[in-house]
Amino acid sequence: MPVITIRGKLGSGAPEIGKLVAESLHVDYIDREIIAQVAARLNLEEQEVVAKEMPPTSLQDRIAEALAHGYTIGNGIQGAYLPIWQIPLDNNRYLEALTGLVTELAQGHSAVIYGRGSQFILKDHPGSLHVSIVAPLKVRVQRVMEGRKITEEAANKEIARFDGSAREFMKRFFGAEMEEPTYYDLIINTGRYSYQNAASMILEAMKIKTR
Repeated sequence: MPVITIRGKLGSGAPEIGKLVAESLHVDYIDREIIAQVAARLNLEEQEVVAKEMPPTSLQDRIAEALAHGYTIGNGIQGAYLPIWQIPLDNNRYLEALTGLVTELAQGHSAVIYGRGSQFILKDHPGSLHVSIVAPLKVRVQRVMEGRKITEEAANKEIARFDGSAREFMKRFFGAEMEEPTYYDLIINTGRYSYQNAASMILEAMKIKTR
């Protein structure tokens, strides 16, 4: 089943584009927040689900099943939904937990998966398309300022922290530079294209790759 992984620096528009693609394909959109919500409910043995905060039941079930397969060993799964800069980078179990969970979620299902090294975990997944979303720093700063209602100085600090921790994450767990273009099938600059246009490009690329 085709799976699209999408990544991008803060302010690039990657999450927004990923959601547009998932909506167009009528498939699950998976990110760290979704995993966090389900994992938290399992850990607390809570059965109630707030509809507006949760994805479709099928995705909840898939995440719950994946977590039940032993990917919560130690503190591993905790890192799967921590902000990148809070992940315990010396935790060797983290990669095993994350890899197992992402692989399980992609088995037999189409999905759009945002971040968390999914482009490396699923690099050999049949029919997968790996996308990187980029944008000029000036554009990203403006988007973060507007989206978070913060000053330019604060936006620059947020971007520097996000970029730095993401770069360290890729190096530490995958031995890779996240900007390396050969890891991706498609790179889109949202300084030149709208989010909707970017989503359309991804959909067209997916058609070409799965012919």
